[in-house]
Amino acid sequence: MAPLNAAVKVRPIDANAGPKDKDRHNKLYAGNVDPDWTVGSVTNGGYALALVLEACMQFQSTTSHVDPIHITAHFLRATVPSPFTVRVRTVKIGAGFTNLTADFMQEGMTKIMTHAIFGLNGPSPTDKLNLSLNPPSPYARRHPLHSHPSQAPLKPMDPRWRFHEYVKCTEETEIRSRNSPDHPKRTNSSTVGGGGLEWGSWLELVDKSERITNPALAFLVDIFSNTPTLLPRSERPGLEISWFPTMTLSIEFKNKIPPPSSSHADRTVGIYSSGSFMTPPQGRHDVYVEVWSAPTNIGEGDPRENWRDDQVCLAVATQMALALPMEVNERKGRLSFTKL
Repeated sequence: MAPLNAAVKVRPIDANAGPKDKDRHNKLYAGNVDPDWTVGSVTNGGYALALVLEACMQFQSTTSHVDPIHITAHFLRATVPSPFTVRVRTVKIGAGFTNLTADFMQEGMTKIMTHAIFGLNGPSPTDKLNLSLNPPSPYARRHPLHSHPSQAPLKPMDPRWRFHEYVKCTEETEIRSRNSPDHPKRTNSSTVGGGGLEWGSWLELVDKSERITNPALAFLVDIFSNTPTLLPRSERPGLEISWFPTMTLSIEFKNKIPPPSSSHADRTVGIYSSGSFMTPPQGRHDVYVEVWSAPTNIGEGDPRENWRDDQVCLAVATQMALALPMEVNERKGRLSFTKL
C-alpha cells in the first residue's frame, strides 16, 4: 500500500554480502509485491519488472557499470501480491558493458526471466566517435505529444488499475483522432505501408515524494491503451472487458533522467505508443512505446516557447501482449492465492 518508489523495495537476502563473497557474481534478493500495483488480480508487468531492475541496479551499484542500458523480460507466469525472490547472475563483464540474467521467483516457480545490459548511460571518454541524433538535426526525433502538460485535459484512469489513485494522466486528442475510421491514415489496396493505431498521454506520479527513476520507467513503459481497445467496435467484434497480459517486454534506456529543474518535471513523463499488428492466437498484438521527459507536472507552469527542445527520450520499449477475457485474470489471481 505505497506510492511507486516506496513499493519498489528489494533487499539482499544476506545483508552482509560484499565484494569478498565467494559467489559475488550470483546474488539473491527478496521483497513483497505490493497489492496496490495490480491490474485486476494480477501484478502489473511493468511494476514486476521494476522490482527485477531494482535488484539488478543494487547488484551493479559497486561496479563501474551502474546504469541500465537494456533489459528484456519473458513473462512465464502471472505474478501476484506475495513474497518474491530475484536471483541475479553475472554472465559477462566487458570493457563497456556488463551482461546479467535475473529470474523473478514466486511460489517456488520462475515467473519472469530477464537479460539485462549495464554500462554508463552517457558519453564515454574512451569513445572515438560522439555520435548522436538530437535537435537541431532535421533527422532528430522530436517530442511526440501535442499539448503542454499545463494545458492537457485530464482523463479518468481505468479503475481496474488498482494503482489509479497514485497516478494521473491526460488525453491527447490530436493523437487519438488519428485512429478514427475516416482519418486519412486508414489504408486500402493502393496503400504502401501505413496503418496501425496510436496513443499518447502525460502521466504523473501523484505523491509529492515520487521521482522518475529507472525502475519507474520499467513501470511507465507498460502504461498505455492497448491496440485492441483503440479500435472502433466494428473492428473488434466480440471483445468485451479484457485483460492484456504482457508476454515479452524489452526496454532500452536512451538518456539519463534529467534532474528536476525549470525545464524538467520531477514526477511527470510523456508517453507515446503505437501498434501495427494483431493476429491469432489469443489476440496477440505488438506495442511500441516511447517515454519522454516533461517540462512541468500536469496542470503546472506555462508553455515556454520551444519547450520541446529541452526534452529527451528516456526509454523506448517493445512488447508482445495477448487479449484475454478479464475472468482469466481473476482466475489466475484466485489460483495463486490458494497456494499461499
